[in-house]
Amino acid sequence: MTQPPIRIVLADDERMVRTALRAILSAEPGLEVAGEATTGAEAVSVVRELRPDVVLMDVRMPEVDGIRATEQIVGSMAQPPRIVVVTTFENDAYVYDALRAGASGFLLKRSDADALVQAVRLVARTDTLLFPSALRSLAAQHARSAAPAAPWVSRLTGRERDVLRHMADGLTNAEIARRLDVGPATVKSHVAAVLAKTGARDRTQAVIAAYEAGFLSGR
Repeated sequence: MTQPPIRIVLADDERMVRTALRAILSAEPGLEVAGEATTGAEAVSVVRELRPDVVLMDVRMPEVDGIRATEQIVGSMAQPPRIVVVTTFENDAYVYDALRAGASGFLLKRSDADALVQAVRLVARTDTLLFPSALRSLAAQHARSAAPAAPWVSRLTGRERDVLRHMADGLTNAEIARRLDVGPATVKSHVAAVLAKTGARDRTQAVIAAYEAGFLSGR
């Protein structure tokens, strides 16, 4: 059975950026640009109306920036889309704040077309982390480590701790299963437990929580 296309909303105040993104994504099979927004406030409205699968969100926009827009989308929808923050600077504190607010990853504006398409497909339909090494670098600079460790850390089982570390390394469920010599269904169950205990809606948020709690410090 053919899968429905991945529907995307582009949120950026620069028309040239939106035009370039639309041209790249619309040329790819299985991808559909459903709508555009020029401000954060408009992005929230468009996303609520169109209910896309993925939002490419500029982190700096007038009226409402990408961080606040991400918070509003994630906080107001039962099944929010995956949000990928698009930014000029890789180590921008705004990017980390957007990830903390609920974004599923980030992408540099200078990324080539292949990286853009891969990022959209990855966040929409796979069980891995987008650019784990870049997330690790961001966390090292901007994470507000808790002291003592967050209460959920002590509630993780030994195997859940292993799974969370592998999630942070960007491994898929299948790769984690091979690494731990268990079945994929077992890994899926452990991932669900990690998300529940960290209060995260996806893998990115669980990993962010782990960095914030100091669980992944020194990696």
